[in-house]
Amino acid sequence: MKLDDLLGEYYELEQQLADPEVHAEPNKARTLGKRYSHLTPIIETYRQLNEVEKDIEAARELASEDPAFAEEADRLSQQADELTERLRVLLIPRDPADEKNLIMEVKAGEGGEESALFAGDLVRMYLRYAERLGFKTEVINATHSDLGGYKDITIAFKNKGNPEPGTGVWPVLKFEGGVHRVQRVPVTESQGRIHTSAAGVLVVPEAEEIEVQIHDNDLRIDVYRSSGPGGQSVNTTDSAVRITHLPTGIVASCQNEKSQLQNKEQALRILRARIYAEAQASVDAEAAAERKSQVRTVDRSERVRTYNFPENRISDHRVNYKAYNLDQVLDGELDGVIRALTEADTKERLEAAQS
Repeated sequence: MKLDDLLGEYYELEQQLADPEVHAEPNKARTLGKRYSHLTPIIETYRQLNEVEKDIEAARELASEDPAFAEEADRLSQQADELTERLRVLLIPRDPADEKNLIMEVKAGEGGEESALFAGDLVRMYLRYAERLGFKTEVINATHSDLGGYKDITIAFKNKGNPEPGTGVWPVLKFEGGVHRVQRVPVTESQGRIHTSAAGVLVVPEAEEIEVQIHDNDLRIDVYRSSGPGGQSVNTTDSAVRITHLPTGIVASCQNEKSQLQNKEQALRILRARIYAEAQASVDAEAAAERKSQVRTVDRSERVRTYNFPENRISDHRVNYKAYNLDQVLDGELDGVIRALTEADTKERLEAAQS
């Protein structure tokens, strides 16, 4: 779409959002607000570039009378180049899920209790990172291990308000999907030997009810008793819920809540997100490639990242990122590796847009 067309759409959105009748329909107002927030940085950068280009023209006209204006024109030209590059990046077609909340699942894999403990380390890392960025988090479902880790856990990460492009939970965390491998001496190891184990991370955008309609006739709902570490029953009633979406075979379960109804609602929430992600993948080649990169079987040979404790090293194998601040990363300082992944994605998108 041309910039003039985007400018026209922006002004039209301003008028619509100023109409009280629009806000009487919350879903419509929210949709218009998100689009307006998406266009705002594009229009602001476009306006800044136009102003700078006018200033360059004026400075060059005055340069014949005062050489200082020639230096000013050079400085403004550099600023114009920077604004042009920023505008180019902002105009890259965005991931349709960029403004959505995110649901993350972390599952222990090979390595027994050590893998479950590492899954717990990953969860704390993500929760601390989310806290630093002001994201809201909610544990939807969790199965603990005997030593305090997680066999599996599902967490919702939520945006705070309307985030600026590239700063929401999905753009920031969407590359975390895959197998994460750890190399360290487990607490269960008496000989001091370094072991390798793995935990799997899956991320999907959270879908709203209006985006994914689920019919009761398409569901098989099973109830059972909640279990704790070691598999022992922690509830005397059948409050845990497992829901199977028959048309797709997608399954979601929840046992965290005390009531069967609450567990059903949370399981439906997870199910909705999984169905949305599958639907997106089937119609969008890029989403399909992204989805396939998130390894579903937690096999430590198919890894996206390695956490090496003896060397205090973190390595992301997709972008050849390496740093020796693992202790800080596990404390929520994920900025470096997230930036490397985001920059690589932006470069690919730019190249695709130019081809």
